[in-house]
Amino acid sequence: QVQLAESGGGLVQPGGSLMLSCAASTYTLNYYSIGWFRQAPGKEREGIICINNRDGSTYYTDSVKGRFAISRDNGRNTVYLQMNDLKPEDTAVYYCATALCMASTQTMSAVGGYWGQGTQVTVSS
Repeated sequence: QVQLAESGGGLVQPGGSLMLSCAASTYTLNYYSIGWFRQAPGKEREGIICINNRDGSTYYTDSVKGRFAISRDNGRNTVYLQMNDLKPEDTAVYYCATALCMASTQTMSAVGGYWGQGTQVTVSS
């Protein structure tokens, strides 16, 4: 059974940094790409960044370009989301999920229906 678990959320000031972790099984990381999604109050959930399971290529949206980075450590069975220069509009619940991640076509979507429980990120002074 596929299981995902996020951690690392918290309260940070604008301009600060935070790193989220997504723990997954070896099978999950080999079989699926992993994406990070977020949902702010009153807004729909959106995909923001992902990493392809086959070649390690990444895709990211304009909203996080130059500020966020995704990486994968197969030895630790973990996918990381490094967030820098955080802004109040980044405040949301962040989720990792199994995903389709196509860097070549600059697109991502959740597939398989496997999600973590979410972790709250709040950016406020």
